[in-house]
Amino acid sequence: MSLALKSGGGSRGGPSSSGGAGASSSAATLSADLASLFECPVCFDYVLPPILQCQSGHLVCSQCRPKLTCCPTCRGPLGNIRNLAMEKVASTVTFPCRYQTTGCQAALLHSEKGDHEEGCEFRPYGCPCPGASCKWQGALDAVMPHLVTSHKSITTLQGEDIVFLATDIGLPGAVDWVMMQSCFGHHFMLVLEKQEKFDGHQQFFAIVQLIGSRKQAEGFAYRLELNGQRRRLTWEATPRSIHEGVASAILNSDCLVFDTCIAQLFADNGNLGINVTISMV
Repeated sequence: MSLALKSGGGSRGGPSSSGGAGASSSAATLSADLASLFECPVCFDYVLPPILQCQSGHLVCSQCRPKLTCCPTCRGPLGNIRNLAMEKVASTVTFPCRYQTTGCQAALLHSEKGDHEEGCEFRPYGCPCPGASCKWQGALDAVMPHLVTSHKSITTLQGEDIVFLATDIGLPGAVDWVMMQSCFGHHFMLVLEKQEKFDGHQQFFAIVQLIGSRKQAEGFAYRLELNGQRRRLTWEATPRSIHEGVASAILNSDCLVFDTCIAQLFADNGNLGINVTISMV
């Protein structure tokens, strides 16, 4: 029965199916041809609205334009002339994601392009260690090898429930404590940052991020807990992807936040233990 259906479908539907595929291919080729008209002659990225031109009609992207004193094509002056016709054409063209070379197959309207690229899973991942000292970038599957070879001081603990021990929390200035937790076939980075916020007032920020994509992170939850004599401080949330990093979470206090007075209530001889539990949603 399956063979008969397959044969019959092919004989009757073949030309129509082939025509549909051909039309789709032609449309994609046309869109690619149109997109090539918007190529910036300086950086080879796309010139997207608002589109400005020189007096001869040549275009340059908004990122390159402030760096130029004349048109890179004709050497004429760069004015503030809007090319409304090209802007109208741009609104109908789909542009490839800038991470096409690393595997993204998305074709997007210019109004969608920026938001997509900001969270594109094919965007290179940066080193998830806090601070700005490590500038490494690479594919997701290269993050852990990078951490193992370049950040050997980071300890990795196995299991869903661990204790993250931050030693010498009384150290002056801004300090980071980092540990890895491995469970459910994934790796999680635990970060505790101490920052001086204002007038010498110091705060601690604790957060968990997944060595993975945002979509993968949505499948997990974590709980951070400080325990002391008749005291308990708890924070529960979804781990952040290392694509997002910890800076925005700290800026918005979207993590476990406590000051030095609270830290001392739970500390033991200057060391602070944080119970960390990872669970699947």
